[in-house]
Amino acid sequence: MSSVSEDLRQSVMSQAQGALLLNLAYIGVVDGLFSALAKLGQATPDALAAAAQKDGAYVLRWCDGAYAFGLLDESAPGEFSLTELGSAFRPEAAGTLMPFAVQAVLSAHMAERAAGLMATGDRPGEQVLAERETVLPWFGPMLEHNFGPLLERDILAAVPVYRQVDERGGLVIDLGCGNGWYLRRLASRFPHVRGLGLDGFAENIEQAERIAAQDGLAERLRFDTGNIYDFHVDEAVDLIAMNRALHHVWSDKEKVFRILHGQLKSGGTAVIWEPHWPSDRAALREPGRRGMAFQNLSEHVQGNHFLHPDEIVAEFEQVGMQAQVYLFADGREAVVSAVRTD
Repeated sequence: MSSVSEDLRQSVMSQAQGALLLNLAYIGVVDGLFSALAKLGQATPDALAAAAQKDGAYVLRWCDGAYAFGLLDESAPGEFSLTELGSAFRPEAAGTLMPFAVQAVLSAHMAERAAGLMATGDRPGEQVLAERETVLPWFGPMLEHNFGPLLERDILAAVPVYRQVDERGGLVIDLGCGNGWYLRRLASRFPHVRGLGLDGFAENIEQAERIAAQDGLAERLRFDTGNIYDFHVDEAVDLIAMNRALHHVWSDKEKVFRILHGQLKSGGTAVIWEPHWPSDRAALREPGRRGMAFQNLSEHVQGNHFLHPDEIVAEFEQVGMQAQVYLFADGREAVVSAVRTD
């Protein structure tokens, strides 16, 4: 039996150390250590623990680990400051690296769950997202930082329905709104749009309401707990959005598309944003799509799977809606816009 080559061993060891760095960064993000140290400039572990309201012994051991991986420097004996790398993980940093840390810990959780479920085939559903209490509050911010810039930079300009809804002061419903990032960015760009966001996690709704108020958007945006199967509004709906959410209810696709059609006004539009699952498996080896392959395993744990745009178009056609596909991020993201014409 041939032995594992040293080059291969070193390569995997390097990747493993990268995972450890992200784990340490996750602690710094979730416990507010990066942000607190940025305000202090430099601090002893005890001073940092006091500022972040955390246990001093834990913070000391975290500082040692963060120092070892280059997230912190020892700026004076026993005092630490952020390195450029550590500062980049601050959630408030422009272009923050925070999403990588959150995704790393979430992925490890999903890998453990998938490993345990392989023997039985059980698929416990979306509840697995709430099994790690520190992850759920950061799930929305992770998505916002990952996809908010793409929405603002490319999607809002390329898909004409947003401007059209703004011109008539129309109502947008975001199903599975998370922390409300999509509606907030839409309302910031288009001053006449009004929005209602619905989500099944009460914690997401609380976060969405708080941030909308901070951004001065509370008068035009409302958020409530709910889902696609049970929502009612008192006026005709101009646009229904589902952002990376349709695959979560794909098992009921016939019912879902009837609801989308029925809730829209004549001339109203459904806008579905989904990861673009490739037709050719070889595409999954592209660096930009590797993560998608793992995420699809995570989706399987939750009872879902990623979709090809043609599948979505076909379901819109079944309810008599005309659909158009827009591709973004080198084809990795698909937006399907469909109009109710009857």
